Amino acid sequence: MRKSKTKITGWGLSGVLVAFLIFSASGKFTDWEGQEEMFTKMGWDINVMMTIGMVEVLIGILFLIPRLSVIGAILVTAYLGGATATHVRIGDAFYFPIVLGALVWTALALRNPLGLSRYHGTHPEISQTRTLE
Repeated sequence: MRKSKTKITGWGLSGVLVAFLIFSASGKFTDWEGQEEMFTKMGWDINVMMTIGMVEVLIGILFLIPRLSVIGAILVTAYLGGATATHVRIGDAFYFPIVLGALVWTALALRNPLGLSRYHGTHPEISQTRTLE
């Protein structure tokens, strides 16, 4: 079966987003100069960083599994909401997590527009059942 350009674009964007999450998590799994200072500035204890990194990797994996992609997108959005709140609280630029969140849902819609339509009620099967009731 030949994939459409839209699906390929969606999967490519999904791969880039998950690669970013994994790259971000890698900074929490390794020691580097200034790490403790940066995490303290953000209000996070250095001991919690490993857990946050594992969450990043887990939600990235969930986002890539087709049957779990919507749950993964919801969890990525929640995670990025926390990142946005952290950056706002300390006075840093906060637009980047918001842009990433929008890209997550864009990628998901490109990967499977019909599947995503089930969640907002525009799927043909759902529309037919609503008109019959």
